[in-house]
Amino acid sequence: MKSLANNHSPDSINRRTFLKTSLAGAATLAASSTGLAAPGANDKISIGCIGVGGRGSALLGEILALAAQENVQVTAVCDVWQKNRQAAAKRIQTKLGREPRQFSRFSELLALNDLDAVVIATPDFSHGPILTAALKAGKDVYVEKPMTIDLGLANQALDLARAKERVVQAGTQRRSEGKFRGAAKLYASGVLGKVSRIDAAAYFNESRWTRNCADCLESDVDWEAFLLDLPKRPFDAKLLRQWQLYRETSNGLPGLWMTHYADLVHMITGAKFPVSSVAHGGVYVWKDGRDTSDTFEALVEYPEGFLFSWGMGLGNSAGGRFAVYGTKGTMDPEKGTVSPEGGRDSTLVAGPVPAEPNQSHMGNWLQCLRSRQRPNADIGFGHQHAVATIMTAIALQTGQRQKYDPVKRTISPG
Repeated sequence: MKSLANNHSPDSINRRTFLKTSLAGAATLAASSTGLAAPGANDKISIGCIGVGGRGSALLGEILALAAQENVQVTAVCDVWQKNRQAAAKRIQTKLGREPRQFSRFSELLALNDLDAVVIATPDFSHGPILTAALKAGKDVYVEKPMTIDLGLANQALDLARAKERVVQAGTQRRSEGKFRGAAKLYASGVLGKVSRIDAAAYFNESRWTRNCADCLESDVDWEAFLLDLPKRPFDAKLLRQWQLYRETSNGLPGLWMTHYADLVHMITGAKFPVSSVAHGGVYVWKDGRDTSDTFEALVEYPEGFLFSWGMGLGNSAGGRFAVYGTKGTMDPEKGTVSPEGGRDSTLVAGPVPAEPNQSHMGNWLQCLRSRQRPNADIGFGHQHAVATIMTAIALQTGQRQKYDPVKRTISPG
């Protein structure tokens, strides 16, 4: 299967007629407008959910739990698989007393004039196309991580959001967790001294993302809608249900998991974009037909003068790590601890990192729909994590060191 990670031209959205047709209606809606007016304090906000499978179902649950408090209503759902959208519609009707409209194609949902905002929780390869279409249609957006696996679409989405003054929250929810917000404040105080290395990893001992496909029938799926701009092929339930395992539909561990850690590096240190990235990995354990790595290591360089190493493996679960190493001590943002370990001339005392209050990531977005403030994981931060993970995925696939030009907003070998 071909890789989408290298398709980072801004024009990559136009590769196939079907995708152009799907986006045309949404783009027309916003041709002469920068978006809808901000809803008033007493106005009910209308939300549509695009992708209501595993992760989308969880996000829907968060919205339903906050619906009364934040005065929002889920009025439409979209999923290419009938089973998912019918289950979501029933759940919404039970909770809110109103059955939402159902669609298998996101362009039809985005064409709704009474829809204020959308949540996107589809397979990774479709995040960018749907995000840009939603912004062209003047909608506010919550987009599951990674924001996109295509650099051209990341650039386009950021420009659209700013031009149309849209509220966009990326699904990197750790930005709303108090321990990481506290870690960022501690880092900014300078107590760690000069930080030259950040090391993080996550390990599992399982064939992650393999799922049962027996109940996914062609008659229940809008297969053309799922494929978007991918080459046409016969229905494949495995591609639909296990999209994380294939390069056509995912850039693998960089997008699926590194996103969280790269975003935290940016959040804690204040760094924006890497200078360069190298990576190595492969399928060493789970010979089940997947072509995205089950074992992976990356080394990412930042202009602030530190290296970020990140790894993930699915063949042993002995333990992960997250450590920020400075000349005066070491901090573990995940455990929320700091110590003078490894430091010199340090006044640090081992103990907990002072934590900030936790926030609801979804609640933060819903509140920002009214206030029009930028949310905790604003699209600018989403663009940053997209750059870091896309260039790392390309480094793995090409076997070449990749570098980023923040002025031209391009990734190239070097």
